[in-house]
Amino acid sequence: MTPGAAVDHRPPVSGNTRLAAVVGSPVRHSLSPTLLNAAFAATGLDWTYTAFEVAEGDFPRALDGMRSLGVAGLSVTMPHKAAAAAAADELTPAAARLGAVNCLVPDGDRMVGHNTDGGGFLDGLAHDAGITVEGRRVVVVGAGGAARAVVEACGAAGATDIVVVNRTIGRAGSAAELAGAVGRVVPPAAAAQAVADADLVVNATPVGMSGAAAEGMPIDPNVFRVGQVAVDLIYHPLETPWLAVLRRQGIEAHGGLSMLLFQAARAFSLWTGAEAPVAAMEAAARAALSARSAG
Repeated sequence: MTPGAAVDHRPPVSGNTRLAAVVGSPVRHSLSPTLLNAAFAATGLDWTYTAFEVAEGDFPRALDGMRSLGVAGLSVTMPHKAAAAAAADELTPAAARLGAVNCLVPDGDRMVGHNTDGGGFLDGLAHDAGITVEGRRVVVVGAGGAARAVVEACGAAGATDIVVVNRTIGRAGSAAELAGAVGRVVPPAAAAQAVADADLVVNATPVGMSGAAAEGMPIDPNVFRVGQVAVDLIYHPLETPWLAVLRRQGIEAHGGLSMLLFQAARAFSLWTGAEAPVAAMEAAARAALSARSAG
């Protein structure tokens, strides 16, 4: 055993072992097997987790196969989240509002669709910054799936003002509507004032991601002030150029690993009924990301 490696407390794989999986395309890069197998290993639950490449448009057939095989839990990533919402027998309120499912939980013969992304963001914010969004002003940059989940969750959790900044105003408006009466749209040209007034600023764009074509800063760091909190939903690299600049300026700034970690922790608990071993999951994720960076 490698020195310092986590101990796997699971029994050997057998006919009693329960299977969970993630489906997506592409899915080889997914950290979900690392996170969930670390959780099962730490708790000693007789479960294992793998990844299945499922081409766009093939999700309904894949779900039929999962039902037939008795898969005990299913994570869903791009491009299948909308298809999963359409195929689920029941949706949680958040999943219904978002029209997107990232976690399917068997309930007898039924599949219940959840979206744990927004809740994972809130859990991660509490873990990293020790705060909630209740009574706070929030700016979300971007209007894709992650941004929509954050906007919906912040609205439901009591944020008093949620500004969505996106180059495509129509997409920004669709995202802002998820926050209800507290949601509004600000064009990028007017974002500086909204950011200056905010308590929490979230980057939900790919700007700064490893291998991404987009370069630069999602929001000018010079408009920030000490006392604000910034979150970059990117987790690879663990520190984006934007985070690095903000931290040098004394701004409290956090990366996106915690959102990934806690959305997976919520899935683990939904499937097993057990508390997720977050520390073991985080350690495994950080080791995997370090290995990727070294490679």
